[in-house]
Amino acid sequence: MRRIGIFGGSFNPIHVGHALIASYIVENSELDSLWLVVSPQNPLKESCSLASDYHRLRMTELVSRRIDNVITSAFEFDLPKPSYTIDTLNALREKFPEDEFYLVIGADNWCVFDQWKSGDEIVSKYHIIIYPRRGYDIIIPEEYSNRVTVVDAPLIEVSSTQVRERLSQMKSVSFYVPEPVERYIIENKIYI
Repeated sequence: MRRIGIFGGSFNPIHVGHALIASYIVENSELDSLWLVVSPQNPLKESCSLASDYHRLRMTELVSRRIDNVITSAFEFDLPKPSYTIDTLNALREKFPEDEFYLVIGADNWCVFDQWKSGDEIVSKYHIIIYPRRGYDIIIPEEYSNRVTVVDAPLIEVSSTQVRERLSQMKSVSFYVPEPVERYIIENKIYI
């Protein structure tokens, strides 16, 4: 049985924070691999500023291929939209019944987990790994203590929104995104 972490997101675009978290978690947890699951539509975010699925998937692949045991997945592209985590996890479990799936989320998402579709079901069926975010306290109810783990990952204050804003203002995104992603964005005139 493989232990697979599911780190979902719009990755619009993927940035150094995503890369560092993915690398840290796969190196410092019991996971055998970590899948960066590119979401075609996050129900908690507006889709108007999303780059195409193809571009976001390609940029994420440029990062995952450079980190051992991290892969990019388009699994949600074939699921109904919007992408609800419980539906993704259940579909993964059905397709890969021999594997055990762990959900990787930031403390910001944990703080609004009660707004997620079927949040209680997620916690009852899947392990959750939480990484810290500045300004968010991680409080784990006693009944979840054997299903939820907090990792002491580095705090990175970079967001995809910042990257898009810098690009729209014709500012450099060097050091905000990995170099192959920056090159890809410029070559394909994404967010510009």
